This record gives sequence, C-alpha cells and structure tokens, in this order.
Amino acid sequence: SMLFHMVNIISFYKCISTSNNTRNITQKKNDHFAGYNMYNGCEGFSIYYNLSRRDDEYIGADNLPTNCSLIRLPIQATHGDLFDVLGPEILVEWKLSEECSKCHNGGGQCQTNKTNKFSCHKDMKLTSFGVADVSTVTAGTSKKGNLRIIWFMVATGASLSTVGLLILLFCFRKKILWYKYLRFWESNAEDHQKVEEFLKNYGSYAPNRYNYTDIKRITGRFRNKLGHGGFGNVYRGSLRDGSEVAVKVLNELKGSGEDFVNEVASISRTSHVNIVSLVGFCFEGQKRALVYEFMPNGSLEKFIYEKRTDNVRQLSWPILYKIALGIARGLEYLHRGCNTRILHFDIKPHNILLDEDFCPKISDFGLAKLCIKKESVVSMLGPRGTIGYIAPEIVCRNLGGVSHKSDVYSYGMMVLEMVGGRKNVDVRVDRTSEIYFPHWLYQRLELEEELQLIGIMNEEENECARKMVIASLWCIQTDPSNRPSMSKVVEMLEGKLDSLQMPPK
Repeated sequence: SMLFHMVNIISFYKCISTSNNTRNITQKKNDHFAGYNMYNGCEGFSIYYNLSRRDDEYIGADNLPTNCSLIRLPIQATHGDLFDVLGPEILVEWKLSEECSKCHNGGGQCQTNKTNKFSCHKDMKLTSFGVADVSTVTAGTSKKGNLRIIWFMVATGASLSTVGLLILLFCFRKKILWYKYLRFWESNAEDHQKVEEFLKNYGSYAPNRYNYTDIKRITGRFRNKLGHGGFGNVYRGSLRDGSEVAVKVLNELKGSGEDFVNEVASISRTSHVNIVSLVGFCFEGQKRALVYEFMPNGSLEKFIYEKRTDNVRQLSWPILYKIALGIARGLEYLHRGCNTRILHFDIKPHNILLDEDFCPKISDFGLAKLCIKKESVVSMLGPRGTIGYIAPEIVCRNLGGVSHKSDVYSYGMMVLEMVGGRKNVDVRVDRTSEIYFPHWLYQRLELEEELQLIGIMNEEENECARKMVIASLWCIQTDPSNRPSMSKVVEMLEGKLDSLQMPPK
C-alpha cells in the first residue's frame, strides 16, 4: 500500500590502502571502479564515487574488492568537490498505492488485517475494496469490545495499585521523613563540627568567614561568571576595600563537606608566592563558597591548547620556563616547606592560575592530602586526580606506594604539554610516531636531533626547552623511586643543560 524511496542517497566506496598493497592489486581495484571518481586526500584510504549513476547501477556490498566497504551518504549537489556535494539531510519520497490513495482522499485510513489484506477504515466501518465483507465489520466490533474489557481491567488494576501504594506511604510516612531528616542533620552536623574544629585550631590565623549574604554582595549576585566545573561555578567579585577576588561557589549536591574543609585547611597552612591565597570562605548549611585572590590571566590551559598562528606561541619560551620553575618551587614548598606535608594529587594546567605578570600559583586543593613529613607513603581509599596526569601507582599499587612522587609525575606530564602546546596523547597528529608526545621527544633527544618545537628563537630558548623536557622525562618515570624530588627538579631547571643526564627509557 505504501512505498518509500530515499532520493538523495549516493553510494561511496572506501578502500583501505595498506603497506601490503601491490601494484597488481591496485590496478585491479582501479579496473573494478572504472568510470568512478577517486578521492585520495585521506590518509590510509581512498574513496570512489560516481554522482551520475542510478541506484540499480551501483556495486553491491557483496561484490567489492578486498579492503573495500560500501558507505551510503546524502548529497546536496551533483557536481563539485567531494565534501562540497555531501549534504546534512536525507530526502525521503513516499508513494501510495492507488487503492490507498483513494481511501486517503476519501477521508479514510489505510490498514491491513492479519492476512495482510488491504482495507480502508472509515466512519467506524470497514469497507473492503472489490467484494463487500460483512464479517469484517462484525470482527471489528468484536475486537473493539474485547479492547474495552482489557482497558477496563488494566485501569482497575492500576487504580487499586495506586491506592495500595498511597496507604503504605501514609502508614510509613513518619519513619521515612524522620530517617531522611536524620541523615541530613547528621551530615550537616558532622561538616559543621569539622569547620568549627578547624576555626578553633587556627584561631586568629584562620581565613575570614563570610555568610551567604556576603557572598551574594561580593559577587554582585553572581553577575560575572568566570568559569565552571564539576565542583560548581567561579565568579568575579570585589571586597569592600575594592580588592578583586574570585569566588568558587560549590554545588549544593556535592555531598559531604570533606573536600571543602580539606581545601580550606590545606591552603590555610600555606604562604608562598606560587600558592594561591585564600581570602575567606562561606559555610552556611548547604551553601559553601571559597574566596580567593583574583588572577587576571586565568588558568594556564587556555595558553597551552588554544589555536595559534604558525610559528607563534601564546606564551614565549622565557615565560613558559618561568611558569614551569614557579610551579616546581610551589610544589617543593608543599612537600617540604610547610609544617605539614601537603600532597596535591591534582596538578594540571586547569589548576595553575596566572597573575598579571604570569607568575604561576597552584590552586584547587580539594583532593589534597595532609601528612607528616616523615611519612614516605600515604594510604588512599581510591584513585585521585585527572586522567592524563594521574601517576601509575595511584591506579596500580603494584608499581609502588603513593607519595609526594605522585605529584612529581603529574608535574612532568603537565610541563610536557606546555612544551608541545598539545595533549601528550593526540591521535589527530600526522605521523603515528607523534601520537604519544613524550616518547617522540625522548627519541629525538636520544638521537641528539632538534626538538622541532614552535617559537624557539635563539640558543638560550633552546636550552630552556631542553631542560624542561629532560626534567619532565625524569618526572614521568613509571617507577616512583626513579623520579626526582621537586627540590631536585628545581635544581635541574636552574642548573646547566650539560649537567643533566638522560633518564631511563
């Protein structure tokens, strides 16, 4: 009764080019697609197509050469380059049979019965074309009656089930509500106890505590949004003295306040030029916020990954070197300079903030862990960090214990991304050997070849880049015992290039 046809669909044939292809196989493929256009602008395969052929002239999927496959795509033009003719829409043409068309034009609906015999449903009667079939009307009436009975039984059952459920909820309402509020109260009471203990321990050294009304005033009712993440949103604001701040407002559904109190406690213990300063915090019921000093240049990642013109970097090599050295000094301070050792566990470009002079400051201590200095290994219930920067031993404990060397690994991966201006693992690169950037860099250093990094203008910048690469390759050693401490990393960056040795592969 009804047929449909896709009007603007054309067959394309994708043929993989492998190193095993011989000239004879290639010639057979070309003979097979005689009269077809060939597009070979894609690496690893060619595309054959012919925009003038009809559907019945296409080669079936079961009659294709080896390594070739059929792809059917919509087109919007019949001439031009391959990617100019491809279209975003599929046009479908519907065709009704003559009897269905008459039924439809007469106000009826085309239907088929169990034997696939066509019938026209009109005015609650079934009129069969050709010979009138009275039994069809009777069957339709009987079927309608059965449907009414079934619907009545379903409606009755649903009503009884609903009533029963409401009775149960009514009987247990007090227990359910009591349990819900008890859990909520216990959670908030525990979080508040942590905050109060923290304020008591730090006394006058504790950061300022704001109420939620203050947070709304500081941010101008959250008018200027700087960014967002899984934790919540960051807003720009200003204090009464005119100083600018960044306010991180945490999601209300964040769960327990452990990460929040952890971040407040961690940063409050620090005072270093390369650690972000915590101005204050808000903890009012489920309303939680952190107030930091404002960093005009935002986070480091936008200067690494954003597109740039050929041979021009977002940041010059002297500034990149300054940032790498500053972060290393900040981590050295966290690991050795504080009264309590702080392990960050989430070092990445997004958590490095830059002031107006591009001085780096480590931020976001939500995953940090405090431990006494004599502890070389810390215990963890589960993985912490961001994929691409997490040290192997955090995921696979057989490789060694989790310690400050885990931060060293994250630092190395981050600096390599600063050097390359790209992710360390990138499948979009032209050559397969460059997919894992650290391995490619190691090979070039091993062969004493140029690093081919963008923007190096003189020998001094080339030396800075090589020191950053060698130090980072030491940092990302799989065995934590082979990684240097952050104090040693600072020494490597500040020292002479000739004094640096190549790390194990």
